[in-house]
Amino acid sequence: MQSTELIRQFLQERLGADPAQVVHEAVLADLGVDSLMLAELMFEAEDRLGISIGSNVTVPKTVGDMVALIDSLQAAKAARS
Repeated sequence: MQSTELIRQFLQERLGADPAQVVHEAVLADLGVDSLMLAELMFEAEDRLGISIGSNVTVPKTVGDMVALIDSLQAAKAARS
């Protein structure tokens, strides 16, 4: 599953977000994502993609930031394999 699709599906299921609004430039807070929902989104990504998001990462502000974080962790995981 692509990271953008994972985020889009998560926000639609949890917050009723319009999938068309979940674009790279969209600010997560504007989509209704608070700190608790962001943590849930990160846990969902970890579970579905088998990655580990450390507590020292920069908090993503936009959908694009979250995609970049997930994609970089997936690339690092693939490089270790």
